Amino acid sequence: MVLVAKPGGRGEPGGAGAGGKDGMRGPTSHDIVDQVRRALATRRVGHLGTLDPFASGLLVVIVGRATRLAPYVAGWAKAYEGVIRLGETTSTDDATGATLAASDGWRSLDRVRVEAAVSRFRGAYEQRPPAYSAVKVEGERAYRRARRGEAVTLPARRVEVGEFALTSFAPPDLGFRATVSAGTYLRGLARDLGEELGCGAHLATLVRTRVGPFRLDDAVPPEAVTPADLRDPAVLVAELPRR
Repeated sequence: MVLVAKPGGRGEPGGAGAGGKDGMRGPTSHDIVDQVRRALATRRVGHLGTLDPFASGLLVVIVGRATRLAPYVAGWAKAYEGVIRLGETTSTDDATGATLAASDGWRSLDRVRVEAAVSRFRGAYEQRPPAYSAVKVEGERAYRRARRGEAVTLPARRVEVGEFALTSFAPPDLGFRATVSAGTYLRGLARDLGEELGCGAHLATLVRTRVGPFRLDDAVPPEAVTPADLRDPAVLVAELPRR
C-alpha cells in the first residue's frame, strides 16, 4: 500500500497556471495507478476511491495481494477541502464543464443565510449523482452517454455528510471542508447547495485530505514513489471485527 498525493488540473481556480477549462483536467486516478505500476514494477495495483481529474489530494494505492482487501474498506469516510462557486451551474457540476446557467442571486446572500443552508445538508440526504459520473445506466457509464449529448438523470441515493462547514466566505466563492460517506459526490453537494440557495453553484476546487485513517500530509508525489514507500497493508483490516 502506498499513500500518493495526486496533482490536480494545472488550470484549477486558485492553483498554478491558467489553461482554461481544458487545462483544468489533471491526471486521472488510473493515470496515477499506472505511474505506481511502473515505479514498483508490478501489475497488481488498484486504489481505494477515485478522484476526479481536476481534483487533487490523497489517493490510497494498494499493491499486490493487498488488492484483495479493497472490498473490506470500501466504506471508509473521506475528508475534503475546497471551494464552491455560487452563481454558475455547469454540465459536470464542477469547473471543467460547460456553463448551463448564470445568476447574480448570490449577491443578496449573507453568511448567516449560507451557513443555515449548509447545515441542512449535514446528516443523511438523498443525492442525485452527476450526469458525468461512472454510475452505470443499462450497463454503460453515465458519463459516456452524457458526452454523446444524451439526457442523463440518475436516481438519487442516500449519502451521509458527517461534516460540512464553511472555512471562508468571499462570495461568489465559499471555502469549505467536508467529511462524507463513500459514494458521496462533492460536485453533487456543491450543485445541491446552489439549488438550496436559489442561485446555482458548482465545485470550483477540491482537495481530498483524508481517507479512513490516512492523511494527505503523509503522502508522496506519484513520480517519487519507490519500494521504500510501501506500507504494511494489515492496517486496512485492523478495525474489522475478529471472530
